[in-house]
Amino acid sequence: MADIEDFVDLRFRLFDGTDIGPNKYDPSTCVASLKEVIVSTWPKDKQNGPKTINEIKLINGGKILENNRTLAESRIPVVELPGGVITMHVVVRPSMIEKNEKRNHGNGKSNRCSCSIM
Repeated sequence: MADIEDFVDLRFRLFDGTDIGPNKYDPSTCVASLKEVIVSTWPKDKQNGPKTINEIKLINGGKILENNRTLAESRIPVVELPGGVITMHVVVRPSMIEKNEKRNHGNGKSNRCSCSIM
């Protein structure tokens, strides 16, 4: 395990500008674990919160972080200022199954496309 000085300070910026964190994370922490933290600490007063980590995209420095990579592998920039915090943006995308169920349930029609190539 890394020394406390080696830890990375992260905060997660939500769609409305509010934050989760900041908290310290070991550089060997995988992105999927960060997403689990976000799901478990999502503010209860916010609507449309994620139910699973697959509904979350974490963006840092304009790049979407992959679940199976660690913070170190994701090349999270080292903050040069003492006490500096890295802000990651959180994008929540509800699962496609949930969206399709809502669409199909509401109007009785299913979303089907038919094409004819002649």
